[in-house]
Amino acid sequence: MTEIRWLEAFVAVAEELHFGRAAQRLHTSQSPLSQTIRKLESDLGTRLFERNTRSVALTPAGHALLPRAYRVLQEMRLAREAAQADVAGIRGKIRIGFSGAVNHLTLPPLTRALRRKHPDIELDLTSRVRTADGLASVAKGTLDLAFVGMPESPVPSVAARLIAREEIGALLPLDHRLARESSIPLQSLAGDDFIAPPLDGSSSMTEVLLASCMAAGFRPRVVQELSDPYMVLTFVAAGVGVTLMSSGIAGIIPSGATYVALDPPQHFMNHAIAWSEENDSAVLAAVLAVVEEIFPKIPN
Repeated sequence: MTEIRWLEAFVAVAEELHFGRAAQRLHTSQSPLSQTIRKLESDLGTRLFERNTRSVALTPAGHALLPRAYRVLQEMRLAREAAQADVAGIRGKIRIGFSGAVNHLTLPPLTRALRRKHPDIELDLTSRVRTADGLASVAKGTLDLAFVGMPESPVPSVAARLIAREEIGALLPLDHRLARESSIPLQSLAGDDFIAPPLDGSSSMTEVLLASCMAAGFRPRVVQELSDPYMVLTFVAAGVGVTLMSSGIAGIIPSGATYVALDPPQHFMNHAIAWSEENDSAVLAAVLAVVEEIFPKIPN
């Protein structure tokens, strides 16, 4: 009979597509991990990975197994939570994804409230999770909750709750010609080099940046893409370029940069929390109840 640990090993290799990284993630070595995968393949009677010295890829059988493996592991986690539950309160783990610096005003209030109200809930936090990745991860069950930009259109099986709306402004190097202004027209940055999150559609902040600039009549000249939001701030402080950021970032700007408001019309970053509607975890339900308590309702 297929063992749960075999499925955990399979999922780790399927997500990493690298036996060394998967072994590190599972706190084991590569040889035992390879043996576990071979046992699973032998038990199922089919190969799950095509592998050579330079690459690892899922076979059609591996692609077919992956969503089912996610469901089995999710059910096992829910069963473990139920077995560990007692009258003293909710027990279990909540896996939360967030982008990083962009969430410095939204993640801490939630984690502090959870520590206070549900001390037996273990927080498993994953940083550098962009919106597209967060939505995909909650849909397939590898994250329970993700801080994301509010989706423009519905995502199948994923629910999202708006938790904050922040005005967009310009982040400029201190020696920028407009750094001392109280507010500036966005059009005045049309000739500047921009630093941005990845332009691959995975970041809501990038989408807001592009849409704001296009509405001002120009397409920004992006000279550097960075996945870490704080590194975007750091590169601006280093004088590499300018960027647009939500106003909440103003409190953590590194020395060498400054936040300047934009003249009307205003543009906004809509921060949300997303989760799978198919995830019936008691821990998730408890966390969502805390979300309702600490984040005020904001009209869409």
